[in-house]
Amino acid sequence: MSDKDFETMRHLFQSKDFHWALFVGHIVIEKLLKALVVKKLSNHAPFTHDLTRLAKLTELNFSREHLDWMDTITTFNMNTRYDSYKQLFYQKCTEEYTSEWFEKIQTLRSWIKERQS
Repeated sequence: MSDKDFETMRHLFQSKDFHWALFVGHIVIEKLLKALVVKKLSNHAPFTHDLTRLAKLTELNFSREHLDWMDTITTFNMNTRYDSYKQLFYQKCTEEYTSEWFEKIQTLRSWIKERQS
């Protein structure tokens, strides 16, 4: 499902729905991490959207940079869901900002997928 969500993210970016593209980008990474957590624990992943917390449960050796990215990507979930954050987030989601984070999400996605097996 993460691959399908990644295509949705790509379409949202192309249609300039930048805040939704980043929201779906969060989901892409969350699903990959949760799949690894389930594989490692042989149990359900915790009910959280915190990517850094999930990353630590995978026991993969994430770089500090990747963990910092996950901290920011986690905010894309919060900023799109809750009205008190939405307007500021919409203003922040310029094409340049979204393009930068699209690339980071894509890089992180590839890094995680390479280590899934």
